[in-house]
Amino acid sequence: MKKIHSLLLLCLTVLSGCASWERYSLLTGGDDAGSEVALQGPAKQSAKPQYYVSPGLYDGEAYQATQQATQKMQSQYQPQAAVNVNHYVQSMMHDLVANLDLVNPQMVIGMTSFVYLDGPYDQTDLLGNQLSESFMHEVHQFGLGVIDFKTTDYIRVTPQGDFVFSRDFMELKEEQPIEFVLGGTLVRHQGGTLINARLVSVASKKVAATAQGFIPQQVVDALYQSGGAEKLLLKQGE
Repeated sequence: MKKIHSLLLLCLTVLSGCASWERYSLLTGGDDAGSEVALQGPAKQSAKPQYYVSPGLYDGEAYQATQQATQKMQSQYQPQAAVNVNHYVQSMMHDLVANLDLVNPQMVIGMTSFVYLDGPYDQTDLLGNQLSESFMHEVHQFGLGVIDFKTTDYIRVTPQGDFVFSRDFMELKEEQPIEFVLGGTLVRHQGGTLINARLVSVASKKVAATAQGFIPQQVVDALYQSGGAEKLLLKQGE
């Protein structure tokens, strides 16, 4: 009986193996040769270089550090940060606000050109006008009201451009809602120019704040005249 039982188990095992093999062939759709290849394992593929990186494996900080290290090794020209008139105006503006008698966000300020202390008070140069423009920006940055009284009520369209500003008082409003004016004087000094800035009340003429500064001569020389300067003329040789 034991021998018969062992034979039955052997037959069942063989039959199960045949059925499993048939099912595997039907699922894969391959013949015997193809099945033998599949059983032996997939064929080795030649290694190909990958030209992409998985987003999950990308390390942005490491990439930036590598790029910066590479740039440091390369010799390249790095210009120094330029210092212009605005740099010195910012410092003087801090002094003005620091000693301002009454800080009123509703106060309205008008900017005037800076004039030379030893010259006529109705004339100035590019530096005096640029100081006015720079202070206008700084006053606005501090949150104070600024009136640009050189703005006309129309836009003049010409072949040379479209213009809204004017220095002709006949084209400007006669009355402006200005309560304070910011201006000052200039003094040429050895190695640069001294700046005396002050904020004055229009009604009482009372000085509300003052500031002083010094602009080196190389910074002043960096201001190029926009117009009126003589140009070098080229003459055709004979």
